[in-house]
Amino acid sequence: MHNKIEMKMATTTLNPTMAATYSKENFSVSVFTKFINWCKEQDENRFMWVGIVLAGHGCILTPLTVMAVLLAGTNIVLFMLAIVAIGMAVVTNLAAMPTKITIPVFILSIIMDIAIVIACVAIGFDITTTYI
Repeated sequence: MHNKIEMKMATTTLNPTMAATYSKENFSVSVFTKFINWCKEQDENRFMWVGIVLAGHGCILTPLTVMAVLLAGTNIVLFMLAIVAIGMAVVTNLAAMPTKITIPVFILSIIMDIAIVIACVAIGFDITTTYI
C-alpha cells in the first residue's frame, strides 16, 4: 500500500463582472504647493539663484532700502529690519540650503524691503531729520 501524497495547485480566477472600477477624483493643488514644487525644480539652477540673491539684493535692493530709511529720518527699527532682510537672504545662500528654502526666503526678504520703503514713504522723506 502506497501512501500517495497529492499536490494540488491553487488557481485564481477573475470574474470580469467584479472588476474594480476607478473613479476620477477632482482635487486641486494649492498655489503654495505648486510654488514649492517649482522651487525644488530650480535646484539645478542653484548657483544662478545665489547670484541673483547676492547681486540683486545686496547691490540693488538693500542700498535703495537703506537710502529710503536715511531719507525718512534714520529710524533704527526700519534700519535693523533692512539688515535682517538681507541677512536672511545671504545666510540661507551661504549655508548652501536647497532652493526650496532659499527662494521663498529671498521673496520674503524682498517683501520686507518693500514694506520698509512703504513705511518710509508714510513717514515722509525729509533729509533734515537725519541730522538732528
